[in-house]
Amino acid sequence: MPHAHSLPPTRRQLLTRIGTLAGSAALYQAMTTLGHAAGTDFKGAPNLKGAKKGTKVLVLGAGLAGMLSAYELRKAGYDVQILEFQTRSGGRNISLRGGDTVKELGGATQKVGFAAGNYINPGPWRIPYHHQGLLHYCQEFGVELEPFVELNHNSWLHSSGAFGGKAVRYREFASDFTGFTAELLSKAIDQHKLDDFATPDERAHLQSAMKSWGALDKNGAYTKGDISSLRRGFERPQGGGIDGAPIPSSPFAREEVLKSGLWTWMAFHERLDMQTTMFQPVGGMDQIGKGFTRQVKDLITLNCKVTALHQSEQGVTVTYNDMANGGAVRQTQADYCVCTIPLSVLSQLDVQVSDGMKAAIQAVPYASSVKMGLEFKRRFWEEDDQIYGGISFTDQQISQISYPSHGYFSKGPAVLLGGYMFGPSAYDFAGMTPQERLERALAQGMAIHPQYRKEFSNGVSFAWSRVPWTLGCCAMWTEESRKTHYKTLCGVDNRVVLAGEHASYIGCWQEGAILSALDAVTRLHKRALGAA
Repeated sequence: MPHAHSLPPTRRQLLTRIGTLAGSAALYQAMTTLGHAAGTDFKGAPNLKGAKKGTKVLVLGAGLAGMLSAYELRKAGYDVQILEFQTRSGGRNISLRGGDTVKELGGATQKVGFAAGNYINPGPWRIPYHHQGLLHYCQEFGVELEPFVELNHNSWLHSSGAFGGKAVRYREFASDFTGFTAELLSKAIDQHKLDDFATPDERAHLQSAMKSWGALDKNGAYTKGDISSLRRGFERPQGGGIDGAPIPSSPFAREEVLKSGLWTWMAFHERLDMQTTMFQPVGGMDQIGKGFTRQVKDLITLNCKVTALHQSEQGVTVTYNDMANGGAVRQTQADYCVCTIPLSVLSQLDVQVSDGMKAAIQAVPYASSVKMGLEFKRRFWEEDDQIYGGISFTDQQISQISYPSHGYFSKGPAVLLGGYMFGPSAYDFAGMTPQERLERALAQGMAIHPQYRKEFSNGVSFAWSRVPWTLGCCAMWTEESRKTHYKTLCGVDNRVVLAGEHASYIGCWQEGAILSALDAVTRLHKRALGAA
């Protein structure tokens, strides 16, 4: 029933209508236009001055948050020491290469068999353009970056229950979904169904926009022809010579497009944290960890398994097992402590903090995630399918296949991300043996790439819930837990402050670790100076 009033729609109503008519991708685009989307709040490196001479700060964990905390604190004049559980620095910033070993809880061990130069990033693997904190320190520490291809219009979309279970090209599906949606909206304008929602001028502009956005013909229809084929591709591509005329392609059936659910992946690329341009370090994500390590290597002691963190009005005492020397029990003391140990591990240690801080540490579970790195004898996705970077999506457990954004046109073996799972699928894969995971990933990948088994060489899986030093991929806050515990978790608890992606609103991203560390050291510095 038409609205009885003629007041212009509110911003909320307009967004709702756009979302209803054009899908979540268009809704997010409209939100961005109206100024609701924003990047992270990095404002530059902190300017910490005036540290009291001889003041010692102990940093627990040599991930990015820990190393950055140490870097900035030392610049401010503090005496800094870092204790790290692993035999390497970098934390979840890691790349696996041929010869590396992956050991899981439960005893499963994998030896990575990749050819020289090949790698997989089991943790972070891409950097959004607006993660300016991380990008700033990459530049400052000499970490070379290159573009990461997130969206590839020639990649595949696959749903087991649509299009006969066959994968379809992203460009074909996106063109058809956009076209059919634009046609429906254009018809609604023609039939005066939107008279209550917009002024005559707005309707005229919208009608014109739909023709352009949806590749509609002069009659406002999305049909087979040159206009739609210039979006979705031709059945026979344009050629040269006497028989070079292209043959237009036929759109998929509208009903099949709309019921497939594959438009979810179109919306995925419109999310702020998935928009172009994205970056990756040249040579593997661990180049960032190595760049940070170069700044503070002399401060790091590896193989230190922290068992207790106690504090008093005078300072902090940390007890740890020196795993490089038979697990000998040792203690070290400092005036303050920056603790970057993941909450999943910290919650199981003897930590002397306030009841509120203890409750906050206990309140945040960690997500399970599994990644599959598969090496193939050749880059068949480039040679056979003309896919250069980007991601193909599927409704199967593996969720997606991501193609390397480097080494284009090179000969010999190459590695792709053959599965990236969260939630139930991740727990299912984590419960398998490494060999079972590979078999499942290959079987499901065959639905998109029939070449899989013939071209497969070797692979490795990384199940974050089975990693002893993190027991999960990243912190998973709920709205309620943030409301109850977040400020407490981020505050300075006497002489201890926490840092890491878990102490940010950018969880699961390296930027969260960066911004959390900068906030933590700034708060700690004020505390040390007696200003707070």
